[in-house]
Amino acid sequence: MTAAIDFVEVWRGDMVECVHQGHAVVCDERGEIVAQWGDPAAIIFPRSSCKMIQALPLLESGAGADLTDEQLALACASHNGADIHTRRVNAWLGDLGLTDDDFRCGPQMPDDRAAREDIIRAYGRPCQVHNNCSGKHAGFLTLAKHLGAGPEYHEVDHPVQTACKAAFEEVTEETSPGFGIDGCSAPNFASSLHGLARSMAFFASAHGRSDIRSIAADKLARSMMSYPELVAGEGRACTDLMRAMDHKVAVKTGAEGVFTAIIPDKKLGIALKITDGATRASNAAIAAILVKLGVLDPDHPATKAHMFAPLPNRRGMDVAGLRPTSALL
Repeated sequence: MTAAIDFVEVWRGDMVECVHQGHAVVCDERGEIVAQWGDPAAIIFPRSSCKMIQALPLLESGAGADLTDEQLALACASHNGADIHTRRVNAWLGDLGLTDDDFRCGPQMPDDRAAREDIIRAYGRPCQVHNNCSGKHAGFLTLAKHLGAGPEYHEVDHPVQTACKAAFEEVTEETSPGFGIDGCSAPNFASSLHGLARSMAFFASAHGRSDIRSIAADKLARSMMSYPELVAGEGRACTDLMRAMDHKVAVKTGAEGVFTAIIPDKKLGIALKITDGATRASNAAIAAILVKLGVLDPDHPATKAHMFAPLPNRRGMDVAGLRPTSALL
């Protein structure tokens, strides 16, 4: 096993105060590794970085045939719970003849400040639609209804999740060694980092094939690229970086320092994991790798904001900041 390598440093004054280590893999359309850092065989939970894989059965089954690109972007999203997200997910639920009570993701106070303050001012409580995974769960409910399956769609032996597992193992080209329960109560299947990057390369090269799965994969990736604000939200790395790359690359964060990317023009897929789970480091690392691959402008304000993120003090002074290591630069 290859040790994790230094990916991102935190500098305060003239000293390195903290170092985030990680692993990363870039795969081509054949699933072969074209660049690697650390251990490609490291086993990880992809967390939300694989939502586009979980959405494959939604399209392959025909259940999502009438869904819009906006809905498909939400099916792949870890959104902020802003009005642009919850309004669309609620409308989707209405189309299904369902309500917030049919979700199994659990309520979450929205990360969007305006939405959060609206709830506080109303002395209210967040609903399940505010959960960052509610779009994914709307997709699950759509598939469950299409299959005529029961309401507990989040359970690992439910037809929705068995379909998700099959898709996951087929595009990673691995038998998953196990699963954990994600923050939204759905199972999250483990894979090697190489397998996850291989799956992203499958999405990246899908536009060159005509089978049902590839058509579905390409549509999901294009939906993400078309609506980056629905995939995450304002100020988030996913949204900012997709906009900075002129909607030509799809990127997706996952909890505990995971990030994936789909680069159709180069038919490349990326997967990375920060070992200590720091999102600030995964944001910086994915930006650095995208710059290295020539698809992200190093001088774009969004690149600088996430790749060299400042760390202000209580007075708003930038007293520290992130910096990718020479291994990524």
